[in-house]
Amino acid sequence: MDRVSKENYYLDIAESVLERATCLRRVYGAIIVKNDEIISTGYNGAPRGRKNCVDIGYCAREAMKVPRGERYELCRSVHAEANAIISAARRDMVGGTLYLAGKDASTGEILSDATSCSMCRRLIINAGLEKVVIRTSPTDYTVVQVRDWVYEDDSLPHAPYIG
Repeated sequence: MDRVSKENYYLDIAESVLERATCLRRVYGAIIVKNDEIISTGYNGAPRGRKNCVDIGYCAREAMKVPRGERYELCRSVHAEANAIISAARRDMVGGTLYLAGKDASTGEILSDATSCSMCRRLIINAGLEKVVIRTSPTDYTVVQVRDWVYEDDSLPHAPYIG
């Protein structure tokens, strides 16, 4: 019997979590795992009590023709990674792994270019997570060492490598 790898096992769970997402553009699911135990889950959607984009029938960023990766402050949603981090205690996350899966909301296709935005990267760094595993196809994934995001500081024009 062929068993699914641990990475794909957890990515499959993250993909199930994204089924709760409410974005009209891209839906994401995230889970945080440490010592082979799921610590928390999160998906992208409006803050508790606020209407989701699927409820109001439009995406503000799409209506303003904001390109992907820009002007996240205009988005109604809290990102999947942020929601997973909010739902966990830092002491439980330090050294853990965040698994991230994303799909195009209109086609349901897995996002081969999924990654965390710069705001979520900052949260992941401060949460003490060690790595992020990102689904790129039904069976493929990339592994990002969070320390690389620390060294490749995207908030500086030309960040020097300190290592």
